[in-house]
Amino acid sequence: TESKYRRCGGDLKTRITELGSVVTGSPLTAVLPTTGKKSIVLSSETRKELAKQAKVTKEERRAQIDERHRYLISRLADGIGLSEQQVEEAIICDDKFQLIEQFFAPNGLKKLLFFYQDVLQQKSNASLRSDGSTTSLLQKKLFFTMGSTENFTGICAFFLRTSEKVISASNISQEVNFGIFGCTNGNILQGLEFFLSQIMIPALKSQQNWGAVKEGLKNSQIQDFLYSVDKFVGTLSSSRQNIEDKIELTKVDIDIYISNLQNPSDYITAG
Repeated sequence: TESKYRRCGGDLKTRITELGSVVTGSPLTAVLPTTGKKSIVLSSETRKELAKQAKVTKEERRAQIDERHRYLISRLADGIGLSEQQVEEAIICDDKFQLIEQFFAPNGLKKLLFFYQDVLQQKSNASLRSDGSTTSLLQKKLFFTMGSTENFTGICAFFLRTSEKVISASNISQEVNFGIFGCTNGNILQGLEFFLSQIMIPALKSQQNWGAVKEGLKNSQIQDFLYSVDKFVGTLSSSRQNIEDKIELTKVDIDIYISNLQNPSDYITAG
């Protein structure tokens, strides 16, 4: 029994980051999913050990937070409408926390993406914990994403690097851009149209500094670029409206049409 417990515990240590709710230290986490249909019900001692390890991991990550992290947290809190404490807790509990350091590094990640949206989360039923029963709840959650695996249905907050420099506390406000892209009820095209037409295009048309290009807004290439962006938004708007005005089929009760069909020949005739 003792060796079995050590083996199970050792395996669990390597999978802490896979247990989303365990990282929060929730005492209700009682079931470890497996590749099969069955679930392993964890003992109270194992749950306590996991909670202890999760707490240590969180505190280690919290100790790593510096002024650069604070800048990101502040922007996210303002943009999404959460408190800085809520954002910090979500970040240090996320198994992709290490992406931040990769973003800050010289020649590092070009972007950091966050989704804030409803996520189906499973929690153990405390009263039925011994048999591993769970309930599923839709809850708003802020989490890191690579943008390729999770469906986008809410708000996307993003940070973009503008150079290959190491990101420091002194240059983060100049080297990192922040933006919010909304996708209400999963309507990505409408969100993209609003983002481009109401945010990006006005910002581009008011920009005075175009790098090495002198008198940017008077430059023919810049003017062609802005014209192309305007044209793209117009095409996007038209396509979105066409999709929204698509033909919708009405549900038809076919019982009245097939009630008299008794044998194969009747079906052939009806076809």
